[in-house]
Amino acid sequence: MANDNQLQVISTVFSHKGHIPPQYTCEGENINPALIVRNFPDNTRTLALIVEDPDAPNGTFDHWVVWNIPPNEAIAERSNPGINGTNSFGKTGYGGPCPPSGVHRYFFRVFALDAELNLKAGSGKNELLDAMKGHVLATGEIMGLYQKHKHAVSK
Repeated sequence: MANDNQLQVISTVFSHKGHIPPQYTCEGENINPALIVRNFPDNTRTLALIVEDPDAPNGTFDHWVVWNIPPNEAIAERSNPGINGTNSFGKTGYGGPCPPSGVHRYFFRVFALDAELNLKAGSGKNELLDAMKGHVLATGEIMGLYQKHKHAVSK
């Protein structure tokens, strides 16, 4: 994809390839981090966001699937912008990083779309990807790392 079709995705709480603070994970408040999206094309009508962990033991794990996000404002911390789909936890909304072991990568992928998607709330990532076909004007991502803190657990 050409550079002029590249969205800039920034988090106010972690840098690209930086560590995601625990409050945004299953070990903390499990709230979404704030994201700022810049450099979208003029004819952008909505944004879609997919947060996924490709390092999960059973294949890519979806942490957040959301679409029809207004493109003219930041995605605020602890927010529910747009319409939420079902994540791999079987819930709608954001589900924070919670890797079983080791350091995992979490990709926050943003898509600028030329249309509002007519997709039922609770749809999954594959349905969202199908609905976006032919509507993606630009993409961008930020990747954060997370590893659970070692807790002494007596069993």
